[in-house]
Amino acid sequence: MPKRYVIIGAGAIGGSVGGRLHQAGRDVVLVARGQHLDVLRNEGLRLRTPDEDVTLRVPAVAGPDELVLSDDDVLVFATKTQQVEAALVAWADAPVRGGDGSEGTAGSRLPALMALNGVASEAMALRWFARVVGVCLWLPSVHLTPGEVIIRGGPRSGMLHLGSVPAARETTLLAEVAADLEAANFDVPLPADVMPWKYRKLISNLANGLQALLGAGGGSAPLARAVDAEARAVLDAAGIEVTTDAEESAARAAAFTMHHVPGVPDDVGGSTWQSLQRGTGNVETDYLNGEIARIAHAHGTEAPLNTRLASLVRRAAARGQQPGEISADELAVALGLESADAS
Repeated sequence: MPKRYVIIGAGAIGGSVGGRLHQAGRDVVLVARGQHLDVLRNEGLRLRTPDEDVTLRVPAVAGPDELVLSDDDVLVFATKTQQVEAALVAWADAPVRGGDGSEGTAGSRLPALMALNGVASEAMALRWFARVVGVCLWLPSVHLTPGEVIIRGGPRSGMLHLGSVPAARETTLLAEVAADLEAANFDVPLPADVMPWKYRKLISNLANGLQALLGAGGGSAPLARAVDAEARAVLDAAGIEVTTDAEESAARAAAFTMHHVPGVPDDVGGSTWQSLQRGTGNVETDYLNGEIARIAHAHGTEAPLNTRLASLVRRAAARGQQPGEISADELAVALGLESADAS
């Protein structure tokens, strides 16, 4: 049966995935809020890529009360991790009607695809959903303006590894969803276990906080190496499997490279940078750098660099700090390093 994709959180990731699925002829509903929802409803979703600038009339709703769910629905959670628990609670008890007239809830019957950075959302989702799929995101996208998302990858829009959690379940579902996403211009590997890929992506996302504080061109490479090295030591000590750098680089290079999008500055930053730039008041670093701190604490060790960085970004978001308001040397001192050249 054809599936309907309910994209919960139609920002950079959700809007990109939903927009591309809609272009591929799949049934899609975007879930958003505030001014973004108003623009989606009244004007449509503006999707900008290296090759096109189009407006898509994708149905948009505020929540589960505006939909009638069926067994053919796939819920794609694409909020930030600090927002996903509220979304899971809001959707878990939504009624679902089967084609045979039976009734149940979204949590008991529908698959929940966790299209979020970090590694925490899958375990969170299992509290409310019986069918959970992890999604490892390599999708360079931007959402700064209500009603608009920008995809910067090409020729494919990105790469989405899919895997059920626990592993080795949902084989039929994964094949069907992968086929739809591939038709929507994504590469979709199906590893036996998606979590090592998500831990590797977590390491890549640890520098998001540095970029958010310093600005997109803030010269954070030495600091990033120090944060990266600490995280790898923590994960290794905890015995957590991580996909190798070579595996990740080969897979990603085969899928896409970054391209210029007409009218969009090339120095636009990543997801945490975008959160500070938009002044959302909250950021996901507690589930990126903070996840490294949590793992360290759970195993009786420390992760001072990642712990301090999570705190600095959290406080910056709370007071409305914009990217680039601190220098690399100032940030190094705040992290307990002598200078930005420390590694």
